[in-house]
Amino acid sequence: MTVIGTGYLGATHAICMAILGFEVLGVDVDQRKIDALTAGIVPFFEPGLDEKLREALDSGRLQFTTNFDRAAAFGDVHFICVGTPQAPDSHAADLRYVESAFTELAKRIDRKALLVGKSTVPIGTAERVTGLVQEISPLGAELELAWNPEFLREGFAVEDTLHPDRLVFGVSSEWAERQLRAAFRPILDAKTPVVVSDLATAELVKVAANSFLATKISFINAMAEVCETTGADVNLLATALSFDSRIGGRFLKPGLGFGGGCLPKDIRAFAHRAEELGVGQAVAFLHEVDGINNRRRVRTVDLIRELAGGDLQGKRIAALGAAFKPNSDDVRDAPALDVARMLYLEGAVVTVYDPEANENAHRLYPDLNYANSMIAAVIDADVVALLTEWQEFTDIDPENLGKLVRHRRVVDGRHALDADDYVAKGWEYRALGRPVASRTISFVMDARDEVDA
Repeated sequence: MTVIGTGYLGATHAICMAILGFEVLGVDVDQRKIDALTAGIVPFFEPGLDEKLREALDSGRLQFTTNFDRAAAFGDVHFICVGTPQAPDSHAADLRYVESAFTELAKRIDRKALLVGKSTVPIGTAERVTGLVQEISPLGAELELAWNPEFLREGFAVEDTLHPDRLVFGVSSEWAERQLRAAFRPILDAKTPVVVSDLATAELVKVAANSFLATKISFINAMAEVCETTGADVNLLATALSFDSRIGGRFLKPGLGFGGGCLPKDIRAFAHRAEELGVGQAVAFLHEVDGINNRRRVRTVDLIRELAGGDLQGKRIAALGAAFKPNSDDVRDAPALDVARMLYLEGAVVTVYDPEANENAHRLYPDLNYANSMIAAVIDADVVALLTEWQEFTDIDPENLGKLVRHRRVVDGRHALDADDYVAKGWEYRALGRPVASRTISFVMDARDEVDA
C-alpha cells in the first residue's frame, strides 16, 4: 500500500501499517519530510511514534519517496492522507491538496487499484473526486475510490491507529470493501467494529463526531459563563452531570476550550458546506459553539488582568503551555498561544514555556519571549497562567513554585491544579467558572477524555 502525505495523519498511518505487516511506501512532495523519515526522525512530536518508525524501517517494510511514478506502480491500495486546512478567504475546507494527490496518482495508475481517502473533507467530495480521477485515469471507471475516515487523537495516535474503537468503510462496490478488509485484516481480526457505508456517510462521520465533541465541550464552557455570574462552581456542576448515564463525563471538562488542527476548522467547514447545500439552519448552532470556544480565551485574559491589578501594561506573565493540548507540539488554533498573544498586545511581558511546542510557537509568534524551562518562565512572574495541562505543570509543588515568583497569583485555564493546595500555600487562585472561594472535589476522568485532534 502507499500513503500519500506524510504529515501527522499520513506518517502515523504509514508507520503503523508497516508495523502490522504490510509493505508500505510513504509519499510526499516535501523532500525534507521524506529525508527525515527515511533517517528515522519523526518531524513532529507524538509519544511512541519515533520508536515505531525505527521498528518499521528496520523491518524493511517501510520506505519513503517523492516519486509518484514509483507510488503508482507500487500500490494496490493508496491511502490519501493530505491536509484540508481552512481556506484563506472563507470557512470552507481548502481541497487543493486532496485533489492534487488524487489526480497525480490517477493519471499514472495503469492497473486496477483502490484510492482511499482518509482526509477530512466536506460531504460530496468523494463523489466529485471519483468523477475527476476516472476521467483522467487510463483505467477509466475501473479505478475505484473509497473513503476511510480517521479518528486520531494527538497524543494517542499510535494506539488509535493500531487499536481503533471502530473502522468506517465508505465504498461503492463489493470489490472495494474486500480490498479495505484485506488492508485492515490484522485490526479486523482483533474484533474491531466496522461500519460499511456509502461514500457520503463515511465523509460525514468524522465531521459529525467532531461537531458533537465540540458541542459538548462548549456546552460545559457555556455553563462556566453562567457559573461565573451566579457564583456556582462549574467543576461541581460537571461532576454532578457526569453521573447521569445519558450524559457521562467524557469531554465534560471546563476550561480554556478546544483547538488544534481538527475541531475548529472542521466545524467551520461543516457549517459552510451545510449552507452551500441549503441546510445551514440545521447546524447553525455550530457558529455559537465556535463563539463560546473563542470567548473562553478572552475571559482567561480577563482573569489574568484582574489578578494583575486591572492593568497588564508591564506586568510579567508566565504562560505555561503553547500547544493546544498536552503530549503534542501542535500550535494550530491553540487557545494557550492565543491567550499569550492577547496578553502581549495589552502590554504584558509574556514568557512562554512548553515542553514540546516552543519551536512551533516561536515560528508563529516570534515577538513573545520563550523560556527553556518552567523555572526560567516563572521567575519574578506577577501572574502564572496554566494554559496547557502538561503533567510537568500539574505536578509541581505550589510552595516551591511560590519561591520563584514575584506574586503568588495563578490562573488555572484548564482546571488541572489542586486549588485547595494552592490557596493553602498562599496563592490567589482563579479558574474559569469557579468562585474565588470554592470547595473542590476529586473526580478522575479516563485518559481518553482528552480533547481530539
